[in-house]
Amino acid sequence: MGKLWTILTHLHSLAGPTVMLLYPLYASVQAMESPSKLDDEQWLAYWILYSFITLMEMVLESLIYCCLQELISRIPIWYELKLLFIAWLVLPNFRGAAFIYDKFVREQLRKHGLSTAGKMKKDKSPSSSPKDKEKTKSKFLAFVTPKKDHEAY
Repeated sequence: MGKLWTILTHLHSLAGPTVMLLYPLYASVQAMESPSKLDDEQWLAYWILYSFITLMEMVLESLIYCCLQELISRIPIWYELKLLFIAWLVLPNFRGAAFIYDKFVREQLRKHGLSTAGKMKKDKSPSSSPKDKEKTKSKFLAFVTPKKDHEAY
């Protein structure tokens, strides 16, 4: 029983990197080499979401381990839940990453005027004029630049 448990432990520790990095890397290369654009969208969406999740974990790490340590200790399957969520994002049968991107990320981009996908569908032609590119760039900069409160001074 001891050897079996050791093997299962090692497989468990390899499952995360395999599901989160190795398979998506392989599938992304395959998508880039295929003529279909549908799989490109899935993998671009996955890498955007994976980057966001990783960034949030890094930013909130001290909060999670400092303040929520008791909560995490009460949920011993925290890693397994994350692994299942990432597997749902990755597996091509579910197309979870594309679904999350379409339903949440794209909606927020449109709300803040950062997506041109809706405009392209109306116009039937992508705008490539320098004025349109500059307008999109200025909207993005306005979105990511912190606002200064001049009344406080």
